[in-house]
Amino acid sequence: MDLLTLFLGVSLVLWSLRTAFILNRRHRSKSISGKNLPPGPVPLPIVGSLFKLGDKPNESLAELAKTYGPLMTIKLGGVTTIVASSAAIAKEVLQTHDQALAGRTVVDAVRALNHYQSSMVWLSASPRWRNLRKLCNHQIFTTQRLDASESLRRLKVWQLLAHVRESAQLGQAVDVGQAAFATTLNLLSNTVFSVDMARPGSETAQEMKAVVWGLMEEAGKPNLSDYFSVLKPFDLQGIRRRFKIYLRRLHKLFDDMIDQRLNSKASISSPTIRNEDLLDVLLVHFQENASEFGHSDMKSLLVDIFGAGTDTTSTTLEWAMAELLHNPESMAKIQLELRENFVEGKPVEEADVARLPYLQAVVKETLRLHPPVPLLIPHRAETDVEICGFSVPKHSQVLINAWAISRDPSIWTNPTSFVPERFLGSSEIDVRGRDFELIPFGAGRRICPGMLLALRMVHLMLASLLQSFNWKLEGGMCSKEMDMADKFGITLQKAQPLRAIPLQVQVSES
Repeated sequence: MDLLTLFLGVSLVLWSLRTAFILNRRHRSKSISGKNLPPGPVPLPIVGSLFKLGDKPNESLAELAKTYGPLMTIKLGGVTTIVASSAAIAKEVLQTHDQALAGRTVVDAVRALNHYQSSMVWLSASPRWRNLRKLCNHQIFTTQRLDASESLRRLKVWQLLAHVRESAQLGQAVDVGQAAFATTLNLLSNTVFSVDMARPGSETAQEMKAVVWGLMEEAGKPNLSDYFSVLKPFDLQGIRRRFKIYLRRLHKLFDDMIDQRLNSKASISSPTIRNEDLLDVLLVHFQENASEFGHSDMKSLLVDIFGAGTDTTSTTLEWAMAELLHNPESMAKIQLELRENFVEGKPVEEADVARLPYLQAVVKETLRLHPPVPLLIPHRAETDVEICGFSVPKHSQVLINAWAISRDPSIWTNPTSFVPERFLGSSEIDVRGRDFELIPFGAGRRICPGMLLALRMVHLMLASLLQSFNWKLEGGMCSKEMDMADKFGITLQKAQPLRAIPLQVQVSES
């Protein structure tokens, strides 16, 4: 039975590929003939250069760019893909031609439950997308709202420290990424729903992290359905099916939260009473715009907020701690800076970050070496565009390799080494989308709307963990033995979770 199933499956794939080849050849001859495409590897029949991607496309594309240049064409099955691998070309894509290249290539995974039709991440730059973006910029991630919620972030970090302190007393290792994820999850869940969703180290936190990473991993995997349209109905790799499973789990959670809030409002005498959290803001907004937005749109927005907000922040914190443990000299410098700037026992506040230049440099260097999204979410050309004398055809996919740009040896000295000192006295290099040498959050109209919250959380958590504890690796491992490998999804996670033993810093008696 297994052999028969395999035979039928292979036959189906071969037939589908043959059909795709014929259709793609006809389409290519019509749409690309005469266009002056950027250089790139010679594609194989049918599959193009798919086999060159490997399991880490960011690294494979960076290697190809060494041969074919910072603006490159690569055929991925039936999809013409333009790859930008330098700061100058990224600026052309994300600033000069931002409007023309602000479309989205929708990967097949996010077609599950029609998520792409409501997700701000995957919608094209349409009026619907602009309204959602305006909601985020004016209601959710404003400076005023972030300032108002500072005490909540302080409380969540205090709870993180309490969890780490328990481990220190027991001499147990902390899963750093897991603890950071639970902290960020609770911050967001309190901001949105006024409740904690998990306790650091709890099974709930582990389950939520697995769900969020599952979404990121499946959406980021090379998928035959994305490269051969004739294969979309079959979901041969099961990517859309698995994405749907993860998505349904989040939808169930959000449905329960929304229904509970609506029921509580219906049961009280004055339904205008509000919790003053984000869910109330969203309920009012979506009710006032009921002709444009529905219940599914609210759930998709919450998936975007929780997915991007928890994963990127906790991953960056984990990488920062890993690099500091891997580079003890840098660890000593940042802890010295904290000791020199704070009276013993005084916790770090967000306002203190401005006078901690080495802390800021460590975060920048972490984002340089380990950008949360190594290949920015794929753009799509809405019109024909010319960049540096080459044509970017309408409907082509456009990838910006942020990972390659932040390791470009023409920009960075010793680009693969962790050297926070490179950012000391270099305040002109920023991570907020103005300097294209370092774009971990993207740039232009598609820049990550939650960037400011993520930066506040990473700086505060990192400073607090290093001020309150010394750290050593589990099992007596020395720093140079650490496994610093990563694994690719939409985000770039540490392949081996960081486990480190906290040692309580002793406060001297005055």
